[in-house]
Amino acid sequence: MKVFGIAGWSDSGKTTLIERLLPVLATKGLRVSVVKHAHEKFDIDKPGKDSHRFRDACSHEVIESSPTRWALMREHHGAAEPALPELLSHLSDCDLVLVEGFKRESIRKLEVHRAATGKPLLSPHDPHIVAIASDVPLATALPQFRLDDVEAIAAFIVDATS
Repeated sequence: MKVFGIAGWSDSGKTTLIERLLPVLATKGLRVSVVKHAHEKFDIDKPGKDSHRFRDACSHEVIESSPTRWALMREHHGAAEPALPELLSHLSDCDLVLVEGFKRESIRKLEVHRAATGKPLLSPHDPHIVAIASDVPLATALPQFRLDDVEAIAAFIVDATS
């Protein structure tokens, strides 16, 4: 399984970029999965629904299935957050996994930078960042892409994971 990270500060455009990359990578014949790290408590379930009620009643895991999809929800119940390798082990076979967040992981990454965030670049302090996508030109020796140049970014990721 090939893994490639998309890292950057909050509101830099990571999710939007991945959303735009997925159909481009699919047209290249790749089956792509995504692992996203969330900093805050999040929920994909709805209060009052059966699966949510099971979780509230202290179920360790709940699988919900339908004719169109299934989802596994696991509660930590105070245990440590799983590391990226453990999360990756739960994925089905695919050609590529795009990892959003996990900016401190030792995986090859594209940094997403937006000047309006006012945040510094991550790349000077992370040797695993191999390219940058930004809304402004940057002084860097790394390959650089415009945030909207999705075709070129997709081609770079395919080449970087070949």
